[in-house]
Amino acid sequence: MIEARHLRVLRAVAATGSFSAAGRELGCTQPAISQQMKALEASVGTPLLIRTGREMRLTQAGEALVRHAAGILAGLTAAEEEVAAIAGLRAGRVRLVSFPSGSSTLVPTALAALRDAHPGTRVFLEEAEPPASVGMLREGDCDVALAFRYEGAAGAEEWEDLVVRPLLTDRLVALVPERHRLAGAQSVAIGELAREPWIAGCPRCRGQLVEVCAAAGFTPRIDFATDDYPAVAGLVGAGLGVAVLPQLAIESVRPRGVRTVTLEPAVRREIVALTLPDLAQVPAVAATLGQLARAAHR
Repeated sequence: MIEARHLRVLRAVAATGSFSAAGRELGCTQPAISQQMKALEASVGTPLLIRTGREMRLTQAGEALVRHAAGILAGLTAAEEEVAAIAGLRAGRVRLVSFPSGSSTLVPTALAALRDAHPGTRVFLEEAEPPASVGMLREGDCDVALAFRYEGAAGAEEWEDLVVRPLLTDRLVALVPERHRLAGAQSVAIGELAREPWIAGCPRCRGQLVEVCAAAGFTPRIDFATDDYPAVAGLVGAGLGVAVLPQLAIESVRPRGVRTVTLEPAVRREIVALTLPDLAQVPAVAATLGQLARAAHR
């Protein structure tokens, strides 16, 4: 294997014409230069220099290696500088995947703060719901996944191989039309909505809705299903049904013609940022996790 330090020695010997001169240029002794040249020749398996008295000249292989050495060393220098910039957060890239209500609430605040603190770090955002987003993380298609899971839901072990950064607990609330019989209530048991038509959200939220309703003794009649939260609010506002949405989703839209009512007993989901153990050590990823945590507590 050719080492960069040996290439630097070869270039110096080729430029100065002797071991002693190369040693002076590189701050090494003549024996050290000779030893490194022998190591380089052993690595490539062929002589690189022809020694004639006090003079030395390059063999054909030596000329070829010197010709390539400039580009190799320049590339290594550029790589070292780029890695140093990334390590110092003067540069870097983070691929973030978030579910929609996180994208419109937590993510903007976090990314704005990250840009202010580290303007050289670029973040690329893509939307996906868990478990698809978690799969993207494991497949190497993103660096950080903003995800959620419902309290008491099965599959708590699904994140055991990941670094989990808890952000906040998001409570579900009921959405009813503003003229609904329960619009003025302080709270509502989900069983009181058993006879209502329902507007359901994303597949995971829809599954959670069915489970909560089943625990209350009924199966919801789902007339509409959409993972677009403004559409859910619009359908409720038009009097076409009721819905249950996370509080974070309500913050991301401006529902008209609807009222939010506290749901009892409380149903909550845990919002987290996920990454892989090795990625957690990358400065730009660590900074992104930190800013997401700060955004969640504002």
